[in-house]
Amino acid sequence: MAATTRSPRDHAAWTRDDQALDHPAARSEITFDELYRRDFHSLVALAYGLSGSRTAAEEVVQEAFLAAHRRWGRISRYDDPGLWLRRVVLNRSVSAIRRRVAEARALTRLRARPHRPAVLPERHDELWRAVRRLPPHQAKAVVLHYVDDCTVAEIASILGCADGTVKTHLHRARRTLAGTLGHDAPRRTHDD
Repeated sequence: MAATTRSPRDHAAWTRDDQALDHPAARSEITFDELYRRDFHSLVALAYGLSGSRTAAEEVVQEAFLAAHRRWGRISRYDDPGLWLRRVVLNRSVSAIRRRVAEARALTRLRARPHRPAVLPERHDELWRAVRRLPPHQAKAVVLHYVDDCTVAEIASILGCADGTVKTHLHRARRTLAGTLGHDAPRRTHDD
């Protein structure tokens, strides 16, 4: 089984608990299975109270029990291994909340970007056949600019060239397309 990484906070909790609860005389008589049956639902309720998501709460608790199982030789010596589990569940619940907030912010930023078409409309087939006949860098610059709505600087970064080179590719591509198609340069397809 692959080793999982622990957050520094979980490691600190284990270290503090190890120091506070690992007495030679302290020994829990509870088995892992008994602990699971006894504490699973209350730990899910605890995690749910922090996360607001039953699915996330169950996942956090399962991860905590997995961590306890891997360290059961040590944790079983604690007076109450359930206390150690509660600390891990609390720490992981807070971490999960932080992750969800960061993911929500990222999704908000992505939604703010202009809509890009999943499929190009067929009425533009002639245009895109002409684009595909352009030299590769010109075709890439056109697609990035007109379909993906990238700026010149973004295209330069993607293609690994200077801004001026991108402008040259776009200018030459527009000129070639205008001559090939017999009209003005291409317009952004997703503005239609």
